[in-house]
Amino acid sequence: MTGLPFIKMHGLGNDFVVLDARKMPIELSSAQVKAMADRRTGAGCDQFIVMEPSQNAAADVFMRIRNANGNEVEACGNATRCIARLMMLETHKSDVVVETVVGLLHAHDAGEGIVTVNMGPARLDWSDIPTAEECDTLNMAVTVGPLENPVGVNVGNPHAIYFVDDCEVIDLTDVGPAVETHPFFLEDINVEVVTKREDGALRMRVWERGVGVTQACGTGACAVLVAAVRRGIISGRKADVILDGGTLHIEWLENGEILMSGPASRAYGGTFDPAVYPGV
Repeated sequence: MTGLPFIKMHGLGNDFVVLDARKMPIELSSAQVKAMADRRTGAGCDQFIVMEPSQNAAADVFMRIRNANGNEVEACGNATRCIARLMMLETHKSDVVVETVVGLLHAHDAGEGIVTVNMGPARLDWSDIPTAEECDTLNMAVTVGPLENPVGVNVGNPHAIYFVDDCEVIDLTDVGPAVETHPFFLEDINVEVVTKREDGALRMRVWERGVGVTQACGTGACAVLVAAVRRGIISGRKADVILDGGTLHIEWLENGEILMSGPASRAYGGTFDPAVYPGV
């Protein structure tokens, strides 16, 4: 298995290596994924995305997601926009459906390079995170350094959202790993630190489980908006969420579903030869 073409894409700097396995299955070890994701010796990426034949007749494609550490994960909002953009270009449709392990995600071409994705409902029960014991996810008793009292939200994957006076001064490389692997979170967790700005926007920084600090996290931005509404930090049910890599517009609909709007960009294409990486 040599000469596999790939596309390098990103959503606000949250970057992906995308492989197309719709015509031929692609099996890669965790070691190979980690090697390809390495920013010095591989193409470098936060997540490794494989497009597979859809398993549901209503979907245009199935998207499989693996973090930079090689582990498979359930959801990635920025990757969903990127895969949706590829399918829109391929099918010449303005509306496409991306299938994931947690369900179908409907995407729409919003114009001017923006893709809107319905990320489905926010899940708010302690069992959705999941946590080691029953709790109120609006106020979870997990304190690490300056971070305390996070909100738990699952948007296909779990998030712990900490509201702080100034998220810029938080050392995510220090507190992020400790929260991610805290024994209270049974499957590890993504970590967001958030500050409400005077203009009503939410400034967010993120530590992604299995990856580390990233420029953007789509599901994280969705979770942050939901957490801000639940806490009464913002009025209404929509806001701009400003990440290191740019801005996403998030709206939490009355029916519980979340709309995420933002760009999806192609950086370059290349060829991936698994034989040069370990684990063959």
